[in-house]
Amino acid sequence: MELTALHRRLLNEFQRDFPLTPQPFKEIAENLGIQEQDVLQMLCDLQESGIISRTGAVLRPNHVGVSTLVAMSVPPEKLDQVARIVNAFPEVNHNYEREHEYNLWFVVIASSPKHLQTVLDRIQKKTGHEVLDLPMLQEYHIDLGFELQWK
Repeated sequence: MELTALHRRLLNEFQRDFPLTPQPFKEIAENLGIQEQDVLQMLCDLQESGIISRTGAVLRPNHVGVSTLVAMSVPPEKLDQVARIVNAFPEVNHNYEREHEYNLWFVVIASSPKHLQTVLDRIQKKTGHEVLDLPMLQEYHIDLGFELQWK
């Protein structure tokens, strides 16, 4: 997918300060000088192409539902396959590869501790790889917004 200047503005200008209004996408569209449906289509296209994984709020951990960090040790040749399985769970916020014995890391968010454990059990069963549950002991604020630049 070829990113246009408008795609870049959408991605850069609304990572933070997403409008908390009844019609946020309409407000974004007005700011960009386009129609609301165009914003929604652009976000769908960006997600379908894999440029973004989701559009939504980032909430403080364990203030709405429960969450945990999870690590898995996956043979490198199976990493993409296992990551796709993990990504298919709607409770998985994001995942990333690390250069470590535990090379696949991701965050799981669920409505309750029981639901969280069910998701972890299902991921382990479906991937055939053990999950290491790493619940948060101390909260840190990390700004996840990045100025995106393209050549």
